[in-house]
Amino acid sequence: MPERAMITEIEDFFTLGCGRCDKFATPDCVTRHWIVGLNGLRRICRDMGLSEHVKWGHPCYVHAGRNIVLIGALRGDFRLNFFKAALMQDPEGVLSRQGPNTQNPDTILFTDVAQVAAMEPTLRAYIAEAKGYAEAGVVPAKVAQEVQLPDELVEAMDADPELAEAFHALTPGRQRSYVIVLNGSKVSATRVARIEKLRPKILAGKGANEY
Repeated sequence: MPERAMITEIEDFFTLGCGRCDKFATPDCVTRHWIVGLNGLRRICRDMGLSEHVKWGHPCYVHAGRNIVLIGALRGDFRLNFFKAALMQDPEGVLSRQGPNTQNPDTILFTDVAQVAAMEPTLRAYIAEAKGYAEAGVVPAKVAQEVQLPDELVEAMDADPELAEAFHALTPGRQRSYVIVLNGSKVSATRVARIEKLRPKILAGKGANEY
């Protein structure tokens, strides 16, 4: 059964959900359970001067042309994911890894909506730090890896823990098959669309050309 189309309008996430599953626009959507906390994160991001967009079916907040943070919700928690997380100093020790294959701690997890207000000063400080890196054009040092992944795939996995776990579980050959398919286009928007289309295959443990 094909996945639902992900949302493209920002207000849909905060009123209906992300659009990925059949719980979309129902009281059972995980975004309904965490909506107070999600709205709190949204307020802070907008107060910090970040521009608001929809990417990978989630609210993504941008500054100086760079993705800064992304808001997500799962059954057991909701979260604020930082892009370019290798740069973050994390003086409060609040960042955690999304999974065992995540290279750097990049996520602040919330299991109670009241945590957002309690952590607001820390959240603002971390967002300000990330904004500063974006304004200065600072990027993490390249880390050697067996397969050089397109930026769009790296960002998609940052936003989608399930996709990241499935991709890193693939054999190197299967990983390379996706890199080849994605690198077949020089247009970033096309790569993003291909990732969305190929996501079910990755979750199924298949290579890009397997059926």
